[in-house]
Amino acid sequence: MLVVMTTVPKKEEGETLARKLVEEKLAACVQVLPQMKSFYFWQGEIQEDAEHLLLIKTLPEKYESLEKFIKENHSYTVPEIVAVPAEKVSESYLRWAIDYLLQKA
Repeated sequence: MLVVMTTVPKKEEGETLARKLVEEKLAACVQVLPQMKSFYFWQGEIQEDAEHLLLIKTLPEKYESLEKFIKENHSYTVPEIVAVPAEKVSESYLRWAIDYLLQKA
């Protein structure tokens, strides 16, 4: 299992992405976290913005399609897309994710 993170400027954009990712079976679950403040370097200076973090649970075989989907549907020119392999996952949760993401039609 992978946990993929991306940030969005508005809650509504995060919720739309989350719903579409699950509907398209690119993610088994997406959590849109409450607003936070991000500091980052962009266009020659340090930026400070309010953002929402999405925690996206998926499988390694879905990553390429998920990354492509985020790039095509995100409002940022260069969206954050960071995947972290889950070292340990409960067997029942992993089975649930596999069953949803890999089921036919």
